[in-house]
Amino acid sequence: MLDKIPVSIKRLTALILAIILSVFALTGCGEEKAEFNFNLAHFFPGTHPAETVFIQGWIKAVEEVSEGKISITSYPGETLLPAAGVYNGVIEGVADIGLSCFSYTVGRFPVLEAFELPGVTYNNSKVASMVAWEGIRELAPAEVQDTHLMMVIATGPGHLFTKTPVRDLNDLKGMEIRATGLSATAISLLGGTPVSMSQSEAYESLQKSVVKGNLSPVEVLQGWKHAEVTDYLTLTPFLYNTLFYVTFNKDKWESMPQDLRDKVTAATEDFHEKTGIGMWDMQNEPALEYAVEETDMTVIELTDEEKALWVEKVTPLQETYTEKVRDLVDTDVMDYIKSLADKYNAIYP
Repeated sequence: MLDKIPVSIKRLTALILAIILSVFALTGCGEEKAEFNFNLAHFFPGTHPAETVFIQGWIKAVEEVSEGKISITSYPGETLLPAAGVYNGVIEGVADIGLSCFSYTVGRFPVLEAFELPGVTYNNSKVASMVAWEGIRELAPAEVQDTHLMMVIATGPGHLFTKTPVRDLNDLKGMEIRATGLSATAISLLGGTPVSMSQSEAYESLQKSVVKGNLSPVEVLQGWKHAEVTDYLTLTPFLYNTLFYVTFNKDKWESMPQDLRDKVTAATEDFHEKTGIGMWDMQNEPALEYAVEETDMTVIELTDEEKALWVEKVTPLQETYTEKVRDLVDTDVMDYIKSLADKYNAIYP
């Protein structure tokens, strides 16, 4: 039901709720008020595991380790900020903490685009998440220094869900596909027509045939109910990977004493390793089972010859990317990412 409510009304509701919560906090309501009260904005529905498992799990871990000094209130479903506006919203202080995708702000994170390029093999979301997090911390690109990054996790392999079958490039030609970031460029190179939009917009667009498909992790078939509005799944694990961030407004982060920040950092690192990196693995398998058994979705596997043709068409993206960021980093980013992928693919087969 929340997905059907206009975003403007959602935001107004969130602001009214925030005022009410502030009143309760000021009156005390018989409870001790936390010393640091933060809000968190993201675009996932309130029923999605990204909220119920990931965000609420992390909030619990942070609040517990702070011994009551920190309180965090989550605002899911774009009720506080739109998906594409979360990062800048955190910089500006509209939200204290934000969760969204780097790819929703095209061109804003040029170095980080490397982690979403097609042609790199990730066994699963654990591998993709660890490669991204280690790589970002090591490269320390200037583009993410204006907030305090808490975690980065990734979907790992994603696939193509469509209303009509896609068994070869001829089937894909001219088809409108919801895709963001470099995934959109990949779809274009393959002959499709990419349409950029957040997941919160995709269901209605698929339902009304504004787009005819979506390039995403399998979990959206159930978590976002896309199995209701698509009929075919073409396996394309070489084509997709998306990064999500959890980041803190710098001033709000630095408003806490160093010992408290250290505790939050340690709790976050532990939560990231135990829960965060496996979030999409946890969702993908049951979502695929649901789509096939409950909605009769047809799964299509490309022939080896067809798969090689698709890979050949998208591989030049890596060369173009390398030239684009030559002046932004001192290392060959693609070689570095591939070496990290080899390292973590061996750890998480």
